[in-house]
Amino acid sequence: MRTYAEAGRQWRATIADAQAGDRRALDELVAGWLPLVYNIVGRALNGHADVDDVVQETMLRAVGNLGSLRDPDSFRSWLVAIAMRQIRDRARRRTPQRLDESVAAGEAADFAELTVLRLQLEGQRREVAEAARWLDDEDRQLLSLWWLEVAGELTRRELAAAVGISRQHAAVRVQRVKERLEVSRGIVRALDGACPDLRDLTARWNGRPDSVWRKRLARHIRGCGYCGDTRESVVPAERLLVGIALVPVPAGFTISLALGGKTAAAATGTASVGWSTKVLTALTKPAVAVTAGATLAAGGAYVVVQTPDDPPARAAVVPTAASTPATRPSAPGPAPSGSASPSASPSASVSERGTARYGSAVDAVDSAPDPGTPPVALPERPASGVTSSGGAHATMNHRGDGVTLSGQGYVLVRWQISPQYRSGALVMPSWTGLKGKLFHVASGGGRRMDDPVSATDTTATGMGSKATGYTVLPSGTQQMWQNEYFYLAGSVTLTVNERGADYGLNVFPTTWDAVEKDVTSGPGQGAGRYGLVRDTGEDDTPVPQYLTRETPADPATVPQASRV
Repeated sequence: MRTYAEAGRQWRATIADAQAGDRRALDELVAGWLPLVYNIVGRALNGHADVDDVVQETMLRAVGNLGSLRDPDSFRSWLVAIAMRQIRDRARRRTPQRLDESVAAGEAADFAELTVLRLQLEGQRREVAEAARWLDDEDRQLLSLWWLEVAGELTRRELAAAVGISRQHAAVRVQRVKERLEVSRGIVRALDGACPDLRDLTARWNGRPDSVWRKRLARHIRGCGYCGDTRESVVPAERLLVGIALVPVPAGFTISLALGGKTAAAATGTASVGWSTKVLTALTKPAVAVTAGATLAAGGAYVVVQTPDDPPARAAVVPTAASTPATRPSAPGPAPSGSASPSASPSASVSERGTARYGSAVDAVDSAPDPGTPPVALPERPASGVTSSGGAHATMNHRGDGVTLSGQGYVLVRWQISPQYRSGALVMPSWTGLKGKLFHVASGGGRRMDDPVSATDTTATGMGSKATGYTVLPSGTQQMWQNEYFYLAGSVTLTVNERGADYGLNVFPTTWDAVEKDVTSGPGQGAGRYGLVRDTGEDDTPVPQYLTRETPADPATVPQASRV
């Protein structure tokens, strides 16, 4: 994977263009980074009515002061710090009476509930989201950053800088918030239960979480055999949040960048009047630019245009360590000829035919290569960037969860098999509605899922163990590795068909550099084995199994022998 610094450098050209007054580049910055700001502010204020204002003020200040940013690589840290300052300023200005009146009037959208609904969270993930309601304002502000750190959107250094403390102090404060979050999770579990004593205790409660009732309920739980009896193992919050997507910006959310109460020139001061004038001029031109599910219209109004009928829980593309800037994908075309050496495991039919027309090569079952065998060279295909309807880190854990990928570039699909919860026959995920071309270019992650994973249990692999049972592939299905890499030139939808064994998928737009680094990291770097390169650089590179250009009513019915 690329480092966070490298991810920031991917945006350097876009930031430079925006600083020069390019409206389309500014549009890309707003479209790419608004979801991150919205999630920080929304979670910190728990969806209070002030969320819209704070997001508006954050983006207005960022746009207005962009000309003063000397190091584009620090853009994310700079933007997060602006958001946190606006959150703290708003907390100082508002009064408890105003907060109560706003909530009573129904002006606020509970961000915890929004997180559950838009990301379709269930079980303990839902519990973590709802537990955030019980935290105090200061703890919730830190939680908004730590949540994104665990999800892979921020680094600890950026978290500490945004709060204005050292990394050592940040570690202490994060630990305290985690402890209070666990107490709050216990409250959520208890309120979902049927303890008669708890019903009596909460008879006088108005249903609004606060510190007084948090202490009362926590005290009851500690002394109650019913509420304190956890019948399932409690997974730490940081494990539940890894790879979780951002909450999408609501439809109709509007930001007026040029007319938000003051002009860009007033926001920036005299040091950057030239930049401000360029931005204001660009924003007020009579034109409309559309990117990534949003519109930057004449007069500087930014409006999210997702309709209520759109599929839920699919965030806008957000820049992270594994993504590229929002792009306007080129039309799919044939892959260029490459000069790299052949794949380590092309299907036999491809080897016999030489170059074949696209779609005639379906991945064949192969045996695991020796751990000491390095892969052949990975051809580098052109990549203008891949956008994902699930955001940069889509996590899919339930049957029917899906993500649509569009553009030209590389995609990582990371497997999460959980035989300890439910073993048995695996119904494979499927790729449907393909437009253009999709290749299965490499496998990595340091191990195949059937590699041994325990020094003490010789029966344990990534597919299960004698004690838990095994996840079993359909006959003839290619054994997956922990990380599977694909190259897309066009668009396609990946759907989880989980209904037998328990499994989930994480989907990340990624880069050729990240793929190459993963597959060449062998045992000497601590991995179980080197990866496997499947890409020949030609159209005879294998396509994924369970791939079709059709859009069936039930994606689980896609045949194993792909026909594309």
